[in-house]
Amino acid sequence: MNRQQLIARIVKQTGVSKSLASKMVATTLAAISKALKKGDAVTLVGFGTFKTTVRKARKGRNPQTGGTIRIPRRKAVRFSAGKSLKTSIN
Repeated sequence: MNRQQLIARIVKQTGVSKSLASKMVATTLAAISKALKKGDAVTLVGFGTFKTTVRKARKGRNPQTGGTIRIPRRKAVRFSAGKSLKTSIN
């Protein structure tokens, strides 16, 4: 499911306009992104938790040249599914 399909499903199930549903989805995703950027975890009870972790710097290999390259440390987003979500898909 992509963003447009999600918006269409919200419109169908709630009866709101497509523009309002689009704004709701955009606002929700922006709020989650902003919280993660600040380093906060976002927990949606029954669905799951989004949180940031730090990947350590490491050495990698350039596939074209075969030479070793340094991959810098960086932040990554992790998602842990909640119990209700895990139960519903199994």
